[in-house]
Amino acid sequence: MAQDTDAHEPIVLRGQVKWFDPSKGFGFVIADEGGADILLHANVLRNFGQSSVADGSMIEITVQSTERGRQAVSVLSIEPPEGDGEHQLEEFADGLVDPDSVGPLEPARVKWFDKAKGFGFANVFGRSEDVFIHVEVLRRSGLADLQPGEAIGLRSAAGKRGCMAVSVTSWDTAVDSEH
Repeated sequence: MAQDTDAHEPIVLRGQVKWFDPSKGFGFVIADEGGADILLHANVLRNFGQSSVADGSMIEITVQSTERGRQAVSVLSIEPPEGDGEHQLEEFADGLVDPDSVGPLEPARVKWFDKAKGFGFANVFGRSEDVFIHVEVLRRSGLADLQPGEAIGLRSAAGKRGCMAVSVTSWDTAVDSEH
């Protein structure tokens, strides 16, 4: 009987996000140790301070076994998917962004973002111009989608067609990193 109780005790696991769909409100994680997929509910992700997570991100979670399978009960850390360093600097290499113009992490609010179109815009507090956010920058930052009105932190740079985001974080992550 004691063993059965232990089976329902939360454990910490590391794994990779298989997929996460913000519109469905859930996704799944594949644990490094194997076994059945782990359900990752949007509320658990929101408690970590994010509304989405990019497929392929590495994630450390507290997991509990339930009658319906393994479920994440808290997120401890998220690392964006591994990328080709050369590809990540494509905007700089193509001359689309001036690397000397990359600014500090700034608070912003999502104006709109359309994952299907692959881009959106945000407003940095205290600035009138919109900041362009490309879906690839979002993915490299470990996020899969943004919601209108969502508070974020971003670093931007001057691009050929205006101000462009070069990295995006959830607002909670941005605030924690500044302290």
